[in-house]
Amino acid sequence: MDVNIIDFQKREVALIEHIGPEKLVYETVSKFINWRKSTGLSPIKTSETFGIPHSDPNSTPDEEFQFDICGSYQGEVPENAFGVKSGVIPSGKCAIAVHKGSYDRINESISYMYQTWLPDSGEELRDFPCFFRYINLSHQVDECDLLTEIYLPLK
Repeated sequence: MDVNIIDFQKREVALIEHIGPEKLVYETVSKFINWRKSTGLSPIKTSETFGIPHSDPNSTPDEEFQFDICGSYQGEVPENAFGVKSGVIPSGKCAIAVHKGSYDRINESISYMYQTWLPDSGEELRDFPCFFRYINLSHQVDECDLLTEIYLPLK
């Protein structure tokens, strides 16, 4: 897996928090998609889509697991019935790698970055969770052709 270091530029985002079992994340994704469609804000064709896992679903109790679903959006998100609000993915140095294929196997790429690349890199993590940028989405391509950038924020 190729890992590069980049200077990530801050992104203002609209986000919805999923708190609960990982298996229910797609229900929250549906709410976010419905917000996007009903408001016309953060349109999927022209906005970036991000995911921010705040914990590891393999070691976090279901009721404490948090995953934010985000779309790039400038400005304050208007109050809405979906629970979508404004947020920021901060700028800074990041390690980046591309995961190709199913989201079900993304943990393998994340594990490689944390367990193999990071200890050998001499880099240190900064206080922000890893995050993903979805280059394409499951409704656009076959599962085997999904591309997801994985970012590790570094000091």
